Amino acid sequence: MKRPDRTAAPTLLPGQTEYEFGVPIPGLILPAESWAKTAIRRLPETGPIDWSTVFGRSAHLCLDIGCGNGRFTLASAVERPEWNHVAIDSLPAVIRYATRRANQRGLSHTRFIAIDGWRLLHDYSSDQSWDEIHIYHPQPYADPRKASLRMLNPEFLLLMHQKLRDGGKIFVQTDRKAYWDYIQSTMSKVFDWQRVDGHWIDGPQFRSRREILAMKQGLTIFRGAAQRRCDWNDEELATCIAELPQPRFKVH
Repeated sequence: MKRPDRTAAPTLLPGQTEYEFGVPIPGLILPAESWAKTAIRRLPETGPIDWSTVFGRSAHLCLDIGCGNGRFTLASAVERPEWNHVAIDSLPAVIRYATRRANQRGLSHTRFIAIDGWRLLHDYSSDQSWDEIHIYHPQPYADPRKASLRMLNPEFLLLMHQKLRDGGKIFVQTDRKAYWDYIQSTMSKVFDWQRVDGHWIDGPQFRSRREILAMKQGLTIFRGAAQRRCDWNDEELATCIAELPQPRFKVH
């Protein structure tokens, strides 16, 4: 028997609220004539992308890396219609569901792309172009043979620093203590770093499907925010990055 796909967006009527594990997914379903088109199905051969052209306006720019079914981006887009939002995931299936949800809610200031974070930032982003980067529960790769696939390595921290605007911020959370210890020790060397105790002060509390499941299992959620430092010169920053360890910790 084929297992049901629990990430799929159900068919709902206009005005209805969608739920996931008993937690509402932000935004109401609109009549079909008010739906948006939020998918970017084909990227240009070369970058960077001019996001003001994509959205038809200039606005603060928020990036959700590893967006899954889109919970955070949907919530942020509903609360902050004056911002442009880009959400990405390397899994096309979850991007399809996230796109459908954003379309049904008429969130024309969002775009969803099936791509990984490195490619989006390295190949398609201008330097100092993003105001916020959100990373919720990055894949920990518990198998030590796959440790090299962990996204938050020193090179990726450098890339984020390059692509954030002055004063731009990174928001990150995980339920894996070993990953959290690594994130804290490396982020604090490159950015102005602050641990967030408890829930996020503003914005949606449940920012990913994984967070809901982890909390139901009684796991601790670790949260932190980083702000781009403007006092680095290129040589100092390169030296700092070169001295950081790779993420070769053990995940339990």
